[in-house]
Amino acid sequence: MLGVMVRMSLAVTAALSLWFTVPAQAAEPVDLALVLAVDSSTSVDFDEFNLQMSGIADAFRDGAVLNAIKAAAPNGIAVTLVQWSNPDRQALAFGWTKVRDAASAEAIARMIDLTPRLVTSGGTAISDAIDFSIRLLDGVAATRRVIDVSGDGHDNLRGYSITATSRAVAAGITVNGLAILNEDPKLDRYYLVHVIGGADAFVLVADDYEDFSRAIRLKLITEISGAPVALLPAPAKFARFDPGGPLSRVKN
Repeated sequence: MLGVMVRMSLAVTAALSLWFTVPAQAAEPVDLALVLAVDSSTSVDFDEFNLQMSGIADAFRDGAVLNAIKAAAPNGIAVTLVQWSNPDRQALAFGWTKVRDAASAEAIARMIDLTPRLVTSGGTAISDAIDFSIRLLDGVAATRRVIDVSGDGHDNLRGYSITATSRAVAAGITVNGLAILNEDPKLDRYYLVHVIGGADAFVLVADDYEDFSRAIRLKLITEISGAPVALLPAPAKFARFDPGGPLSRVKN
């Protein structure tokens, strides 16, 4: 509730700062640099946007996520968050922030709670969101670099985003997806074919925005630790990209 109230109070002021430059790079090498690219297009109403933000904040407060960081990322992870819609609308919510322990996890959760909605309308330009995220990751010192795209629709401005994904993969970046199925029950297949790519890329599914909190928690655990699907702590709908084989889908 606090995050929702603060986001509403800051929205008008923040609207004056829709476009940001690339932030300062993470000062020290980390095990994972992660861009959280959050759909903020017209198809996402304010309640749905708030469910995304509160779900991400709650995930960083979750003990299983913190345990994954401690076990698989002893040097910590660097996180930044982007809201996106049209080709010319990508808003940087905050710059690279290091998460390594409970205190820093709570700090970033609080920061997400305080993040207003910076993009309030527009189409679904997934490819431009990926290109913007590639620029954010340029030069960041990290063992792994990942773009985490979440959304509820197809790219309706560029057609397909696989070209942008190819640019990410060429730069050594993995693109993962969280497909929210409230409008399109087959969106995960679209993400699997046209959005994700790179080493160990995968799609995780949220049935609707109420399910987003569960899905993003599992997604962060998977991205941070690379845990096999069978070890995830709750039922999941999961599809992994296999560049050398057929598309696959696993349900636990």
